[in-house]
Amino acid sequence: MTTSHMNGHITEDSDSEAKNVDLASPEESQKHREMAVDCPGDLGSRMMPMRRSAQLERIRQQQEDIRRRREEEGKKQELDLTASMRLKKLAQIPPKTGIDNPIFDTEEGIVLESPHYTVKTLEVEELLTSLKHIQHVLVDPQSQEDISLILQLVQNTDFQNAFKIHNAVTVHMNKASPPYPLISNAQELAQEVQSVLKPSHHKDGQELNALLNAPHMQALLLAHDKVAEQEMQPEPLTDEKIYENIGVYGGETVKIVRIEKARDIPLADMHGTLTFVLIPSQQSKPPPAKETVIHVKAHFDYDPSDDPYVPCRELGLSFQKGDILHVISQEDPNWWQAYRDGDEDNQPLAGLIPGKSFQQQREAMKQTIEEDKEPEKSGKLWCAKKNKKKRKKVLYNANKNDDYDNEEILTYEEMSLYHQPANRKRPIVLIGPQNCGQNELRQRLMNNEVDRFASAVPHTTRSRRETEVAGRDYHFISRQAFESDIAAGKFIEYGEFEKNLYGTSIDSVRQVINSGKICLLNLHTQSLKTLRNSDLKPYIIFVAPPSQERLRALLAKEGKNPKPEELREIIEKTREMEQNNGHYFDTAIVNSDLDKAYQELLRLINKLDTEPQWVPSTWLR
Repeated sequence: MTTSHMNGHITEDSDSEAKNVDLASPEESQKHREMAVDCPGDLGSRMMPMRRSAQLERIRQQQEDIRRRREEEGKKQELDLTASMRLKKLAQIPPKTGIDNPIFDTEEGIVLESPHYTVKTLEVEELLTSLKHIQHVLVDPQSQEDISLILQLVQNTDFQNAFKIHNAVTVHMNKASPPYPLISNAQELAQEVQSVLKPSHHKDGQELNALLNAPHMQALLLAHDKVAEQEMQPEPLTDEKIYENIGVYGGETVKIVRIEKARDIPLADMHGTLTFVLIPSQQSKPPPAKETVIHVKAHFDYDPSDDPYVPCRELGLSFQKGDILHVISQEDPNWWQAYRDGDEDNQPLAGLIPGKSFQQQREAMKQTIEEDKEPEKSGKLWCAKKNKKKRKKVLYNANKNDDYDNEEILTYEEMSLYHQPANRKRPIVLIGPQNCGQNELRQRLMNNEVDRFASAVPHTTRSRRETEVAGRDYHFISRQAFESDIAAGKFIEYGEFEKNLYGTSIDSVRQVINSGKICLLNLHTQSLKTLRNSDLKPYIIFVAPPSQERLRALLAKEGKNPKPEELREIIEKTREMEQNNGHYFDTAIVNSDLDKAYQELLRLINKLDTEPQWVPSTWLR
């Protein structure tokens, strides 16, 4: 059975309705149209009033529900309209510097004031995880291609850094802030309200008007407007205010650069201050190459107080010939930064020393100027011009192998520490002028420690004598073989005496070294360059004479009576040897007393076994 409502009446239909209507008379059918056709007549007439009343009550209830629902929807629309109008009013108010009253979009709606609101940010790792999950779900080719492109973007370093900066700015801008005044003319608005309420006779209006006219309320509104006016004034644009919270983004320091435009700066349409916020680049930079410290031996004296070209005399480092310098920086080719060996603890800052090329150029120019100042004497005009030509070649042809090249301008020599092996002793070379005691010192070492020291067997072209043993006294070879060895560079030094050639070969010195003994040599200064260019690693000791008077007394003990000019010649020869060959010397001994000089010589030789020594770096390459 189905029931339908037609104009406030109820009709009931059934499958037997047509049959029942045909059996009834027209009058009965008209009279009982609204009663149940399958009920007895007396029952139907008795139950109809009660059934109709319940149905009407149900209709009224339904209409009341509809009315109530419409009222609720109207109230909701009114609230939405009120919120929208409030948002519009807030949008029209000029904001304070920065965002002090954030409006956040949440899942529930719009939150106007949320002092305890916590902004949730998405991390890069979460974004990557979500994309990878979607990549497994969406299997069609187009989706896979799109997700792959997005993954490449998200995995890019620049994108990730920008994402971190975005999160940091979002958290900063959405921080809870104290209440901020919406208007600064509350007193004026109150006066307008009073003018509207003045003619009103309504009780509530009169009470509100009296309240607004109260002195305390007037004072409160005045104080509010004064405070609001100060709060709403724009703050001065200072670096501290603008950038106080952007100092560090993504773990990197942000730098602020300000440019004040001057009149001579041709920047169109620019005035005032131009401020740059510099965020460090995230591109990986190769670490700066650590400059290697080199160790050099100085071959000249230097005093910064006498140098007009030193950038800062207070930072200049003075040194003497033979000092070892630790160069820590050659960034400036003209002025290096260095420490003296042994002064690192006492010297807090590195000092300035002339660079090698700068010093060579300066010395070459000095020699050229001195050569130009020399008077051209008769008989030496051509020679002087020739020498000047060679010296000038140093300035313009420094790389050519001329007779006078850069090697003659001594500056620095790179050195390294070397500890001699126990089974390969360095040869000891004693150098000095005649009558200074180097031969006596050598002989005393040979006699006192026969098992430790030995001399190299020389070569000769003369015939062997009856008392001589080949290989012990001399190596006897033909003149042709001797001259062939000279051409091959096999001799450290050689000479001719009474038409016979004599010389000391490199191989003969090497034989002593291979035997485990220390080879003692007395050589001329002209032989030092050849010896140092070999692989023998010699230790060269210069034996210098004492003062002229002391030298006379020492020679007198030996039964010698030198003339004053002979003594002066020895002293002059000493200066000449030091000037021309001092860069070859490892150390020097002043022979003021032969016994003391012998003990000092022995101490220096023993130190070679216990302490590393500075040697040319070319020896160890």
